Amino acid sequence: MSQKGLWDNQPGDSKPGAAGQEPSKQRRTGRPGHGTWAEPGGINHVPPGAPLALRMTPLDFDEYLGQEEIMGPGKPLRRMVEEDKLISMIFWGPPGTGKTALARLIASKTRSYFRELSAVSSGVQDVRKVVDFALQARKVGRKTILFLDEIHRFSKAQQDVLLPYVENGTVILIGATTENPYFSVNSALLSRMRIFRFEHLSPEHIRALLERAVNDPDRGLLAGTDKSEVAAGEEAGGCDDQGDPGWAASMLTIEDGVLDHIVAYSNGDARTALNVLEALYYAGDEADGKRVLSLDKLIELTQSPVGLYDKAGDWHYDIISAYIKSMRGSDPDAALYWLARMIHSGEDPRYIARRLVICASEDVGMADPMALVLAEAAFRAAEHLGMPEARIPLAQATVYVALAPKSNSAYLAIDKALEDVKEKPAYPVPLHLRGTGYRGARQLGHGDGYLYPHDYPGHYAEQQYLPPQLKGSKYYEPAENDIDPGRSGRKNKS
Repeated sequence: MSQKGLWDNQPGDSKPGAAGQEPSKQRRTGRPGHGTWAEPGGINHVPPGAPLALRMTPLDFDEYLGQEEIMGPGKPLRRMVEEDKLISMIFWGPPGTGKTALARLIASKTRSYFRELSAVSSGVQDVRKVVDFALQARKVGRKTILFLDEIHRFSKAQQDVLLPYVENGTVILIGATTENPYFSVNSALLSRMRIFRFEHLSPEHIRALLERAVNDPDRGLLAGTDKSEVAAGEEAGGCDDQGDPGWAASMLTIEDGVLDHIVAYSNGDARTALNVLEALYYAGDEADGKRVLSLDKLIELTQSPVGLYDKAGDWHYDIISAYIKSMRGSDPDAALYWLARMIHSGEDPRYIARRLVICASEDVGMADPMALVLAEAAFRAAEHLGMPEARIPLAQATVYVALAPKSNSAYLAIDKALEDVKEKPAYPVPLHLRGTGYRGARQLGHGDGYLYPHDYPGHYAEQQYLPPQLKGSKYYEPAENDIDPGRSGRKNKS
């Protein structure tokens, strides 16, 4: 459906253009042959001087890259868009994976009205204006889609304002977030929305996008330059889906390794890839009448890698999980890599150290009790030193814990004991184990029959320490790697 259908018959004075009229200048956007009209005020209208990343926003499904699990042919979301039967939903994923692009693509396909807000710059009053618009639209039988970018930036109270209008269908809410919605979106609102998880784009997708940006004469890197040769090419039958590589090559020199470097640097983020390509183009030198995109210049531009890490979101939890699991799996190299990721991204070293202490006890435990001592020392060092010096004791303890033999026997033992505490009565302490440090305790029988172990050979005296009701219960079961801490009396008992 063309963009005209999106905007015609809008209630009130929000109508950006007259319905059914062609623009006075029939300017196309998109790849040659698409014929998608970019009317001023339309969702696909790109203002003059717009960044390359915005110009390359996909205009149709065949331009949309990645997310095949949700947008591939026949997938539920693809069918909902094609059949114009949309529900409220959350687009959750890393930056530059196509969340906003997909929302705008939906806007160009649906008969519903489309309103876009950013939670960074909008508030409750802006939401109420959209709701008032939607109520008017319902009177003429049209639905309204509200796309709320960065929805996690809305407070819980602001999110609550949306709840009744999502529930009764006044608006179809599409929220986009880079943070885990289970942490950042109200559970009541979340229960009325479908979550779609977006993944990083593959290297192949990023490369295809970069090549398209280089070769697309209307929206790409060279848009606005002399198109005389392009016009001649169109008269001869037009360009293929990727534009005209021959025309781009006549105006641009791209050194070997440049696209590979951008692909690796972007780490699956399409916006980052296009921004770097555009920055390199503007920073490039001229040689033989061509703009040169050089590898040396690119390395200068990208000397500070983008750290994909959010201390308040799911990256925070995922990376610390990978760190713990690498130590548990006895892989010091992987553990050091995830440690470096956290340090580089500014994670609190005390948080890292706390998790290190837990791992030393939970996963190494009785196999090497010194691991806990070293981890605790690293924790204290992190508190006293701060960064960057704290990275060294943290790395030392990380390597030690990763290489140490593993045993979770203490962890299993306390959880087993806790099960009995939770599920069985609170049995009284046996009389011979009760305290005797206050007047009258002996008259109550406290301590009677207690055997003082140090009075016996081997400093061990066999007696019942558990409540009688739990006699014979076993919580600690030595694991294969557990060391013998020298408790020969205990061994003699067994």
